[in-house]
Amino acid sequence: MAGGQEFGALLRELRIARSLTIEGLAEASGVSVRGVGDLERGRRAAPQRRTVAALADGLGLGEAERERLLASARSGRSPAYRPAGVRAFPRGVEDFVGRARELERFAELAERAASHAASRTSGDGEAAHPVVVAVSGAPGTGKTTLALHAGRRLADRFPDGQLVLDLRGTDENPPTPAELLLLALKSFGVPDRDLTKAGPEGHPGLYRQLLAERRSLLVLDNARDEAQVRPLLPGTGPGMVVVTSRRMLTGLDSVHRMPLGELGPEEATAFLASLVGAERAAADPGALADVARRCGHLPLALRVAGNWLATRTGWTVRRLADRLALEERRLDVLTAGDVRVAAAFDLSYRQLTPAAARMFRRLSLVPGPDVSAACAARLTGQELFDAEDTLDELVETGLLGTDRDRYRLHDLLCLYARRLLAAEEGPGEAERARARMFRWLLETAVVAGRWYEPDHGAPPADWQGTVDLSSADRARQWLQAEGANWLAALRAAAAAGEHATVVEVAESLHWFSDQWIFWGHWHEIFDAAARSARALGDPLLEATQLNYDAWALLLCEGRPRDGLARSARALAAAERAGDPEQQAWAHHYTAWAHRLLDESEQGVDHNERAARLFDAAGDLHGLLQCMHTRALLLAGQDRTEEAIAAYRSMLTWLDEAGAAIEPHVADLTRLGGHGGIGTCHSRLRQWDEAVFHLRTALELCRAGGNTALESRHLVHLAEALLAAGHTAEAREALACCLRLGPDADPRCVAEARERLDRLDTR
Repeated sequence: MAGGQEFGALLRELRIARSLTIEGLAEASGVSVRGVGDLERGRRAAPQRRTVAALADGLGLGEAERERLLASARSGRSPAYRPAGVRAFPRGVEDFVGRARELERFAELAERAASHAASRTSGDGEAAHPVVVAVSGAPGTGKTTLALHAGRRLADRFPDGQLVLDLRGTDENPPTPAELLLLALKSFGVPDRDLTKAGPEGHPGLYRQLLAERRSLLVLDNARDEAQVRPLLPGTGPGMVVVTSRRMLTGLDSVHRMPLGELGPEEATAFLASLVGAERAAADPGALADVARRCGHLPLALRVAGNWLATRTGWTVRRLADRLALEERRLDVLTAGDVRVAAAFDLSYRQLTPAAARMFRRLSLVPGPDVSAACAARLTGQELFDAEDTLDELVETGLLGTDRDRYRLHDLLCLYARRLLAAEEGPGEAERARARMFRWLLETAVVAGRWYEPDHGAPPADWQGTVDLSSADRARQWLQAEGANWLAALRAAAAAGEHATVVEVAESLHWFSDQWIFWGHWHEIFDAAARSARALGDPLLEATQLNYDAWALLLCEGRPRDGLARSARALAAAERAGDPEQQAWAHHYTAWAHRLLDESEQGVDHNERAARLFDAAGDLHGLLQCMHTRALLLAGQDRTEEAIAAYRSMLTWLDEAGAAIEPHVADLTRLGGHGGIGTCHSRLRQWDEAVFHLRTALELCRAGGNTALESRHLVHLAEALLAAGHTAEAREALACCLRLGPDADPRCVAEARERLDRLDTR
């Protein structure tokens, strides 16, 4: 123990120079007589900083001699205990791509560990706590690769060594904490005689002492759970510990969490390109993107696909993309040598409880990208709270992602779960589970949609639902969040010939459709309902659904010629049924189509017919729509002043009608009125009036959560502001339009982007 002897010799020299005996120094410093003697004889490693400081105080050392003693202690620790030179990192990868945000976070945390070390060295800081980072994620997300890559980048910040321990958490019998402690101590070079002397019960203390003052980086890879990791986390020290695990390890305290998901599309294609070579990647970038997408942008799957192509130089990237297109064979294709993507999933699946395993399998039946706990509960027949606990287990094990109470299976995990479902449960049980889920989705969609329908509103008092539909806004949130799922349920009902159900769902949602105009599926829904109504032999139902479909074609899809044909079919069905109200709606949509086709005279004629029929039937909602259409027709004929008067007359009539008009219909009409008046004032170059009314329309859009119409009015407002010379305000309105997200009118978003580009090039 030469290093200990060097420190001991210096300590003895300083003690004798002050005419102190060992007993005298022990009394002055508080260090035991045996401790001082062992240090001077080199029988123990140089002490921790606290002990050295106590000895320096007992000796009465000046600043220079104190620092000399401290330096001797730091450099004089036994080489057997000093991890300097330890570089026990396995072979890494040279083609690492992406994870820029995570690498930046690692650098920040390493800097924090360095500041701890500097604080201790200066004597200004309290005992430092090591920086602990928990990297978690689903199988194949590249947790180990990231940890090793970050470790190599940060190696110079940890001069006392870097060590990786494989905790083998996915093994059936992973090593115990005691076994891992012993492995760590041996890796750091602690002699066997000292390990034997300390005994198993002394190893934790030896381990803590070893890391207490050393700037080292320790990677605990592939941890099974908190119990395996906790004994390996040093309580003090200026180092850094990185733990990787498929589990989130939520039981660990005072850790910096770094959850990993799949790569972004650009990162995924860049990673593939690095594996297959730039020339092959550039030959068919579309195929490369398809391979990346069908790998779910999962690093492990991408590496398997890339290595597969790299060893088959005669294959084009498109050939592999086509093989991966077959979902039922995709997991089999993603195999390269002894590396199988499915095998990585197996390791996590085998550790699930029976309830979680069943939930995992049945989540593959969810047709949309994600699901709520209430919907997932229908798959297993569990009570809601039990289902939430089961889902949380899947999240904790890394097999399920979560965001804002929504749960998502990665695409490849979904294929894996679907394979397990077929093998372990069979088609009968799976179909029963799917049927339960679909039935619940459609029943809940009807109740949620009727919030917006006149004479319905809130769910009936006896409704026993498992989701909160206590307000129209909550109903809208549920319908949008579960949209892909209840749409799939509706498609299944239509395919199964459940015509009454299809019509009921469409009918309950037609008032709500105003709130989600550019979703992209209203034509499909109302067309399916019209076909179901025809199958039921009910011309009135058919006319009603055809009118709804005409609306979808005109407003949602911008197809006036198709809308005109659909309203003509609606009129014929309404005449067969002898129903004047549906005849009126057919004339109304016909007028709307003619207006969009710049055929104003025909539009005026049909609008007047619709108004007479609505008036005779006492249909105030229909009459209100005719007033709106009349103003639009006048504006389309460049009779701008008359159009403004028509809009104002409509708003006055709306105020007088009061509660007779459904609130959300009244709100939509008011925002349409103010938007129309604002647009007319813009034509007259009356900018202040235009901006006032367009801002009023925007406030009504935002109050009602109508993103689609908000996007339209933002573009109109920007036009008025630009014309009035308010460029900065116009730019902000256009930027706001771009931030609205997928519910905005895509044509308005494109126009906003084009206008902003023009402003930027001025």
